[in-house]
Parts: sequence; C-alpha cells; structure tokens
Amino acid sequence: MASKIIFFFLFILFPSQFHLCGAQTLVKAGYWYASGEFPIQDINSALFTHLSYAFADVNASNYQLLIPSASQQYFSTFPTIVKRRNPSVKPLLSIWNGISATGKSIAGENVNDSVLSSMVSASSKRKAFIDSSIKTARRYGFQGIDLFWVWPNSTDLSNIGVLLDEWRAAINSEQIQPGESQLILTLAIRYLPTIEMVSYPIDSIRRNVDWAHVVAYDYHLPTRENFTGLHAALYNPSSNVNTDFGIREWLNKGMPPSKLVLGLPYHGYAWKLVSSQDNAIGAPASGPAVNIDGSMGYKAIKSYIRDYGYGATSVYNATYVVNLLATPTIWINFDDVETIKAKMSYVKEKKLIGFKAFQLSNDDNWVLSRAAQGGENQSNRQQLLLKIILPVSLIVILAVAILYYLRRRKVQSEVEMVLTSIPSPRINAPAAENFGSDASHLQVFKFANIKGATNNFSSANKLGEGGFGPVYKGKLPRGQEIAVKRLSRTSTQGHEEFQNEVTLTARLQHINLVRLLGYCTEKEEKLLIYEFMPNKSLDLYLFDPVRRYVLDWEKRVSIIEGVTQGLLYLQEYSNITVIHRDLKASNILLDYDMNPKISDFGMARLFKKDVNEANTGRIVGTYGYVPPEYVRKGIYSMKYDVYSFGVLLLQIISGKRNTCYYGPQENLNLLEYAYELWSDDRGTEFIDTSLDDSSSTCKIMRCMQIALLCVQENPENRPTMLEVFSMLKNASMAATTPRRPAFSVKADKNTGSTSASQQEICSFNDPQISQLEPR
Repeated sequence: MASKIIFFFLFILFPSQFHLCGAQTLVKAGYWYASGEFPIQDINSALFTHLSYAFADVNASNYQLLIPSASQQYFSTFPTIVKRRNPSVKPLLSIWNGISATGKSIAGENVNDSVLSSMVSASSKRKAFIDSSIKTARRYGFQGIDLFWVWPNSTDLSNIGVLLDEWRAAINSEQIQPGESQLILTLAIRYLPTIEMVSYPIDSIRRNVDWAHVVAYDYHLPTRENFTGLHAALYNPSSNVNTDFGIREWLNKGMPPSKLVLGLPYHGYAWKLVSSQDNAIGAPASGPAVNIDGSMGYKAIKSYIRDYGYGATSVYNATYVVNLLATPTIWINFDDVETIKAKMSYVKEKKLIGFKAFQLSNDDNWVLSRAAQGGENQSNRQQLLLKIILPVSLIVILAVAILYYLRRRKVQSEVEMVLTSIPSPRINAPAAENFGSDASHLQVFKFANIKGATNNFSSANKLGEGGFGPVYKGKLPRGQEIAVKRLSRTSTQGHEEFQNEVTLTARLQHINLVRLLGYCTEKEEKLLIYEFMPNKSLDLYLFDPVRRYVLDWEKRVSIIEGVTQGLLYLQEYSNITVIHRDLKASNILLDYDMNPKISDFGMARLFKKDVNEANTGRIVGTYGYVPPEYVRKGIYSMKYDVYSFGVLLLQIISGKRNTCYYGPQENLNLLEYAYELWSDDRGTEFIDTSLDDSSSTCKIMRCMQIALLCVQENPENRPTMLEVFSMLKNASMAATTPRRPAFSVKADKNTGSTSASQQEICSFNDPQISQLEPR
C-alpha cells in the first residue's frame, strides 16, 4: 500500500516539474535610451530577457532607418555588450517617429504629419521601411525589432494592420543564416484599443507580433492639466483613465493575454501646487515643478526625497496603486517598489506575459527591476540546483510522512473499537457564529458564493481598505450587487469588532444606516456582506476639487438631514441606544440617489438610556473626530457622536479637511479656524465658494453655528442630537453662542487660557481609518 501511495505522489510530482520547466518564460524587457549618461556596460542584463535599444529614426526622404550620428557609437556595440553579462538576453532594435513627434504624442497631441504616418500610407514606402529594418537589425546583431508609436491617428490604425501583415511576411520569408533565429517583432500600443472611435487592428496584431507592450503611463501630465493627476494608476475608482480599464478593454476586444506585456514607468511627474493646504489627487496646480515639463526619473525622485529631508515621505496608495509625495509646494506621483510589485501581481492575475520598463537609466541601483522579477532573481545555476534538490527533498519528506501515517494508522486501528464505544462530545459552533436571535434574520453566506461573487476577491473588485480589512464589490447569481468586508489577518479592529458589527447592525434598521445583508465565517474567514453603495463615500466628493460640484447646497442639506436622522435614530428612537464612535466623512456612504447612510459599526457601543456616560480602557476612533474627554479619560457618551457630527458638518459646508492647518500663520485646526472667522463675522470666508443657499430654508451660517456648538470642549455645553435636529429644521429656534472649540491654540476670551484638550493633545496626523491607542 505504501509503495502505491509513493508511486502516486511521484506521478503527480514529476509531471508538475516538467510542466514548470516547460512553462512560458516571463518577458522581462526594458528600454535603454541612447546617451552617454548611462553606459551600456552598466546595464544589469541578467535581470532581463529582452533589451531594446532606443531609438532608431526613420528617414523622411526614403523611409529607411536612420541612426542619429550622436548614437552611432552606442548602436554598433549594444547587442555585444548586453550579452556579455547575460548571453541569453535578446537585444531588440526599437524604432520611433522622432523625438519631436513622440514628445507631442506623449503630451496628448495628435501628430498627423509624422514620418511614420507618411510611411504606412503607401506600399512602396512600407516596403522600403520593412526591408531597411530587417537589414539593419541583422547587420548589427539585433534579434528583434520593436515599433514604438504611441499615438497614431485613426487613419494610421488601418494602415498599421497592413504594415504588420507585410512585416511578418518579410520576416518569415527571410533567408536565415546559420546561428541566427527568426527576428522577433514587437509593438508598443496605447493603453486603450481605440483612438477617435477607431480600433487598433487587433486581428493583425494578434497574428503578426510576438507581443505588444501596453504603454500604461503618461495619462495625466502637468504640462497639459491644471490639476494633479496620476500618470500611471493601475486603478481609478472615479475614472476610466487607468491601466486596469485599458487592459480589460484590450481583452474584451479579443486581444489574448498571451500577447500582452505591461509597460512599467521608471519615471513620475511633479506638479506645482496652488495651495499648500490642498495636496490631494485632483488638487489645483499651476504647472510643472522641478523642471520644464515636470518629468522626473525614479532615481531623481528618490534623490529629491533624500535631499528634501524631514517632511518628504512617499506614501503608497493601494486604491490607485501609486506612490505619492507631497510637500507644501510640490506634488509628485510615481511608481516605487510597492507599486511595481502590485503591478506584477496584476500581470500574473490577468495572465499577461511580462513587463517592459521605460527607461532603464531611471532605475536606482536596480531596485525597481528587481521588484519586477516576481521572485525570479536566481541565476541559471541556482535554478538548476533548485530543480534537482526540490524534487528529491519532496520525495524524502513524502516518504517519511507516508511511513508515519501508516504507523499511526496501525496504532489507531488497535484502539478503534474502544473509541467507538464512547459517546462523541457535542461540538460547539465557532464564537463568531454565536450571534443568537440578534442575527436571526441575517443570511449566512457560503464562502464559495462570496468568492465567486467577488471574482475570487480580485483586486479589480476592490473598493477600498479600512482598519477591518479590504472591501470588495460583488454580484450575486441573481444580479444583486453587494459590498463585502473581509477581515484582514493584520486587522487593527479584529474579531471583537466583527461580532460587534453583526450583533449591533442586525438590530438596527433605518433608511440612513447601511443595511447588513449577512455574514460568513467559513474556512476561518470573517466576511460581512452589505448592500452596495454605488456612489461610494462622502469624502470622495467633499475634498475633490472637481467632484465637489456634484454636491450643491440642496444635496448637502439632504446629506446633513439624513445623517442627523440616522444619529437621532441611534440615540433616541431605536430599541437600543448606540454610540457609533467613528462617525466621519469616509463612513457616510451614498446610494444611487446620493442619500446618506451611516456605515461601519465595528467600534460602536450599546449605551443605557438612564446612564449619562461610560468609560473604556481602550481608546479607539479616528484622529480629528474624537472629543477631548474621550482622548483624555476614555469617557464616552451620546455627546461623543455629537462632537463628531459637528466636525463632519464643518467639513460639509467648507469642503475642508480636518487634518490641515489654516489661518494667516497656518497654525489653526479646522475647528478653531471656523470659530475665529465666525466670531469675527467673517464666516462666509470659511464656506465652500461653490455653495449658494439663497433658495434654501436651511442657511449655511446657521449650520456653521450649530456645528461650532457641537464641538465645544465641555460635553455638557454641546446640544443633544434632538436639539441639533430641531435647530436645523426651525430657523427661528434660538441657538446659544458657541464657546471656543476643543483643541484650540488660542486662549478663550472668557477664561484667558487655552483649552485643556490642547494642553494634552498637541498634534494630529491623517490616517483615514486608524485607532488612537494609549501610549
């Protein structure tokens, strides 16, 4: 029996090894731009399978290849030098439409008069070009040809299909000399398969090129836009200008993934910010920074960060898959190691065949190129040893395991009769499933169903990530869209919050609360399934310089009233009283009609109606929304959420973040800045200039006064949510004069001292979802 088991494992093991050896090699390509600044001999060719010499031009007179005289010395030696370090690397000759035309193309201009446009338009010109490209590649030892044409016009696209047919026919009919192999043919393509409503000739590309590399960068440039933008975002929840959208379009048009290579930019762009207080994606900008067009190589960006010193730190944004750097005056976006690794995971997920970097001289000690390897940095010798040692080791381990199994089975058989006479103990359900009657109406989902609904928790379905873990969009078999929270193993909230959210949310039913549909606890997973909110969260609109215009004053009043109704239900009208403890803009979700729904009850607490306050030893919440009594002593009451609502209300009327500093000296937090302007009768300077309340019964200055009442330091001075609701609905209802808010720098005129909270809490930072923990 043991020999049969061993034979079975060997049968499985060795075919898998042979399959591994015969699997398609990952394309690891890069462009080397001809210049003396980065010598050819400095290229670490061991990291690549293909290296492109960039670039050869096309002669405008005879349409044959033209090597610029300044590049002749590099051109003739490139193939030989790169092969010294890696004999298996394949040097490619890359052709473009000239520096001027390419520069205009990258800047977004349609270049209709380029040499390439003229070349593809006539059979005789195409033949001259094709013959010259093959002849030149062979003469200098290149093993392939690459066409880098990033923005052909709509007329060019159909001609490109003919060019590729003729090019492939010429390569196939070439008389190959001994020691040579057939030339590789590759093509650079734009991230979208259509230009001016005309599609690339996908059938021709599929037939004729070995692979096409998607130029997945330079989407937004500081030379052509007055707002900061992501030039190489993998995803973009609010726009189709992103790599994932483009790749999916190519695949939907019939381009096989086995023909696609992802372009990786080793450069970024720097914008000059209009305001130091607004450095978000889409912030107003006045043009390029650092240099004439804002472009910066990765090496230069890292050097800039080091030279800038304290305050300049790049941040990885997993939602867009980019790295961002912001100083008071400059905003830079680029791809760092985390981004490159994430994009290579995407390559594997989509079954693309590799990457092509632009350009190699911008790398910094090859950290980006190594990050793109996908764990394939071993030398040929190490790989060979691994292929020998791994199977042998596995065989030994399997043999030992099988012998142990057989011996253990023999021992068990001897006591089996005794064990069968003993009644089996009753097995309890996991703790996470013990929700009792509170969750009786919730659906218990199968993990397999949720896995299928979210496309195996695909990064393309990812909506965002919080302290609980990532959130994915899903679609159930009957078409219902859902949002799925998946507890991260590194979650800062954890299992207690999971059970808390299920038991609390299940008992709360209100139009302004996000509805929990069910949960799943199979396979040690902890998943929460909610109704899907298509317009995402409020913060995406309030702080975006473009999307904020979607929220006119009428819509903002509706949101204010909806949040107020939700809190009023939690505190006054539900069967239980609940303190949310994490009310903030990112936890206000918007449905199809932009109606607000309060979400995320993981930190919420039940509260007895006859008790004024309670205490906790664990301080949780989000910076900027937490009241001073909670920070200092862990005391929470219904006035906790009133304070958070006041902060949120100030943000709704101003469109300002609560993590920046304001005022002439930029030393006032949002609350104190609002108070200073309001007390000086200059409150209109605080509000969002796009808002107009002239036709509304709810006035902005009234909301500002109510908000300032909510953020007073002493919780006893804050109104209840019922009083807030009454003041908002009844403009004639008297409202007291607000006192200086919590966390103020300036002294109160009445007391002559700064707030007690400011004496203890001096600084804040800006995690979107974070916890305050005692230190």
